[in-house]
Amino acid sequence: MPGKRVPVMTDRFYMEIALKEAAGGERSGEVPVGAVLVDGKGRIVARACNSPIAASDPSAHAEINVLRKAGKRMGNYRLSGCTLYVTIEPCPMCAGAMVHARIRRVVFGAPDLKAGACGTVMDIAGHARLNHGIEVTGGILEERCAELLRGFFRKKRGRSGKGCGGVTGCN
Repeated sequence: MPGKRVPVMTDRFYMEIALKEAAGGERSGEVPVGAVLVDGKGRIVARACNSPIAASDPSAHAEINVLRKAGKRMGNYRLSGCTLYVTIEPCPMCAGAMVHARIRRVVFGAPDLKAGACGTVMDIAGHARLNHGIEVTGGILEERCAELLRGFFRKKRGRSGKGCGGVTGCN
């Protein structure tokens, strides 16, 4: 895909913001996932965290929330040229929405070993039969992103660490 490659330091900068969004979601009792959408000039268009519990909406993942906010802000459901930063690898629903929105690039922190749809379990972001492909970069601040989720599930389900939602390194 044409365009200038974003340096890793820039990826880390935006992932830090996504981590702050995730922490805000955790304070609200949500699974701590955060997302930030950045336009081609490096400007933050929207940021969001998970909110399915608060919204009583199973689709209110951080990625979907950020796409909705960005679409309204930009006045278009096509978000071409944008990069989405998210603390965990997007699920099939979110990856599908990103394809429809024509996101240029997705950058995630921790892979999702149970539902990752950007190369770990399946690859919706790069599926050859779809009409749009998304450049994928994974592993940015991976340990911090994974630990935020592991810590949340340890607190939620007890100290055993079992059932951590497929986060890399979860015991």
